[in-house]
Amino acid sequence: MFVMTRASSVLLISAISLTFLLGGWPTVSFAAKKKEKEFVDTGVLQKETVSELDSFYDIKADYTHFPGRVTDKDAAGMVFKITSENKNTKFFKIGDVVEFYVAQHEKGEKCQGYIRNVEENFFSIYVKDIRPCWKNEEYFRRGTILSFSSEHLAQRVKDAAIHRAVLLRRKKDFMEQLNGLNHFVWSYDQKRIQVAAEFDKRIMEIEKEKQRDLENLLAKKNDSIRLQQELIFKLNGIDKDLDFYRVEKNELLIDRWNSDRDLGLPVGNRPQEFNAH
Repeated sequence: MFVMTRASSVLLISAISLTFLLGGWPTVSFAAKKKEKEFVDTGVLQKETVSELDSFYDIKADYTHFPGRVTDKDAAGMVFKITSENKNTKFFKIGDVVEFYVAQHEKGEKCQGYIRNVEENFFSIYVKDIRPCWKNEEYFRRGTILSFSSEHLAQRVKDAAIHRAVLLRRKKDFMEQLNGLNHFVWSYDQKRIQVAAEFDKRIMEIEKEKQRDLENLLAKKNDSIRLQQELIFKLNGIDKDLDFYRVEKNELLIDRWNSDRDLGLPVGNRPQEFNAH
């Protein structure tokens, strides 16, 4: 059995407020809508429906007849105020027809009245003629017990039971949704820890992947440095070999000292150092 605690009441009010903000009531389940349509279409409550939804409607009971007591009347004796232990009189509407007879005159004719007003625990009827069910020469006293019958009331009770069954179905559907909301709110901390743990796990995996990629990058750098040194060493060796195997082009040089002296040009006493320029 669902017990409405203070916290549940707050959650219910919050859910209702959120519903209005979103622009409507929570969605009624398809099964509830289908059952409601069946109620409206057939207009008949089945026995299993009554037991399932606890609508307080007894399909075997006769809601047409009920007793009442006269509590007041007007001076003309045409409008009577009636009280009854039958709480279903609240379903009366102005203009409904009721028939009645005085309890001590069961074998007499019935009188006819029209509902004029309905209050809590009371209703007023207008009776055009009281003589069919009461002797004209006798005084019609307050407190007289009347036995009423009304097909309108029986139909109203039946319609009310159908509507109550629909409301119970809706309430059940809303309560299921509210229970789901309550479960989410109550388990929020646990959900938050689970979500945080999942993200922490993903972060650790990313950190491991990052560390692995950095280590691979460092190893690649070290391999590149070693390969760089080997390539530089080989290039230096190739440069030495290229210098060694370079082929020189030799040309005969003219002896300038002897030539200048033969030409009578001033020269030194002895041959000067060779100047290729």
